[in-house]
Amino acid sequence: MSDSNRTDFTNPSTFILLGIPGLEAAHIWISTPFCAMYAIAVLGNFTILFIVKKEPSLHGPMFYFLCMLAFTDLVMSTSTIPKMLSIFWFNSREINFSSCLTQMYFVLSFSTMESGMLAAMAFDRYVAICNPLRYSTILTNSAVAKIGLAVVMRSGILTLPYPFLVRRYPYCRTNIIPHFYCGHMAVVKLACADIRINSYYGLFILFSVIGVDVFFIAVSYTLILRAIFRLPTKDARLKTFGTCISHLCAISALYIPDLVSSLIQRFGHNVPLHFLILITSVYQLVPPMIHPIIYGVRTKQIWCRLLQLYTPKET
Repeated sequence: MSDSNRTDFTNPSTFILLGIPGLEAAHIWISTPFCAMYAIAVLGNFTILFIVKKEPSLHGPMFYFLCMLAFTDLVMSTSTIPKMLSIFWFNSREINFSSCLTQMYFVLSFSTMESGMLAAMAFDRYVAICNPLRYSTILTNSAVAKIGLAVVMRSGILTLPYPFLVRRYPYCRTNIIPHFYCGHMAVVKLACADIRINSYYGLFILFSVIGVDVFFIAVSYTLILRAIFRLPTKDARLKTFGTCISHLCAISALYIPDLVSSLIQRFGHNVPLHFLILITSVYQLVPPMIHPIIYGVRTKQIWCRLLQLYTPKET
């Protein structure tokens, strides 16, 4: 066979995204709840950002961290869902190589950034409950900005090697990705090379970033619970613990789908591919949609301001 007729994807100009393989006939039906969830995520997170910006009483550490989380959710969901919907609605499956790597980087960096924001919010709850008299002196605007910058830089720098590692591989098998976005492992599995360094680096990120965040959150809440149980009355304990409910729900919305997805991918060898991809889509969509709902309902200041926005003023 001549060189001109050989299929060679050493540096593919484009990849082909299949969406959800095996469920192509149901793509239109699947797109309806996904589109609704994405719309709720965008509307909810923009509402959080708008309310905090417009309401001076919300200009404090807790709400600054909440705005950072809302922005992170917006970017993370927007990195994948519009392309997914374009596949479902318009059969727009092509994505060029550079765009694929860019999408991969944004998904990886902002998902780790989201974990870091939840760890920062756990620190905020720890200081508010365990050191309430020093809250305003510890979490100054400068301190909040430094914490936010540290989370952003950590995520941005540590996930930067991923696209460079992926770019250096030859792709001689196929350029078809059985997914709705350029996930890291979905792409490197197409490479005709030893990809162990990517697997090892992924495990390093898992333990050094996500693992550290989870450990930090667990320590914070251990100290918080110890402080709560020392309160003299049951009502005081319940009221204080109630200030943590929103954050605990946000943590659950992020880590539970991620944990389920990781366990299924590692141990569910007989699980159909389309089910794995649906689980991944839940991880991409549920936290950005749930977080503004949780904080909008559970946080009195935001809920009251939201009601003022949509309640007609009496003349």
